[in-house]
Amino acid sequence: MLTLDKVYHARYVLRDVARQTDLILAPKIAPGREVFLKTENLQNTGSFKLRGAYYKISQLTDEERKHGVVACSAGNHAQGVALAATANGIPSIICLPDGAPISKVEATKAYGATVKLVRGVYDDAYEEALRLAQEEGYTFVHPFNDELVIAGQGTIGLEILDQIQDADAVVVPIGGGGLASGIAFAVKSLRPDIKVYGVQAEGREHGGQPGGRTGRLSGGSDHCGRRHQGQGTGRQHLRSVPGLSGWHCNGQRR
Repeated sequence: MLTLDKVYHARYVLRDVARQTDLILAPKIAPGREVFLKTENLQNTGSFKLRGAYYKISQLTDEERKHGVVACSAGNHAQGVALAATANGIPSIICLPDGAPISKVEATKAYGATVKLVRGVYDDAYEEALRLAQEEGYTFVHPFNDELVIAGQGTIGLEILDQIQDADAVVVPIGGGGLASGIAFAVKSLRPDIKVYGVQAEGREHGGQPGGRTGRLSGGSDHCGRRHQGQGTGRQHLRSVPGLSGWHCNGQRR
């Protein structure tokens, strides 16, 4: 069960791993309003994905550590898992679609993971990772449908509240739902008066559940040919957080 204690514990575990990224004023996005961007693109590994992956892996049992971890990714989650596993002395295998950017493939290898390129798209890499987990005994580190991963992403919400005490709203991209769930849970648990909006691009709906916004935050995602996503834990947490609203990227409220 996702709890605020887990989000705070994740922040403690990540204190020497993940940077507290800056919030920068972006005056041209919405003239006349104070809009800030949370610069998770400057996070270690270049993405917020490190937070959730590291916290998940840090909580593995000794037996799970001995067997190692496996994950699937189009790039960002791969690097987070690779760094986290190597830092904890745990072997890792990352299944990536063979169309993943070469820069992310090489970066994942550089962080210490064994990379397995899988012919096809993200879903094919996902199925191969599940097969390896079942047959070889690896722990599968899901990119978003995991409460420990969500707790790790929720540390961003804690940082936003620390950095801007008078925030009115938070805007979060939905994607698979892990980032939006974590931020929305943390923000709404501590500051129910703050509005949280979830956004996603037109034509990329994966279940249509509301998610998470900061009149002060921005993010992105790498899907690399994903046929479907966003089912399960992440979406369930989005539905369970009160007071959320959803927006299409063209500004039309859902």
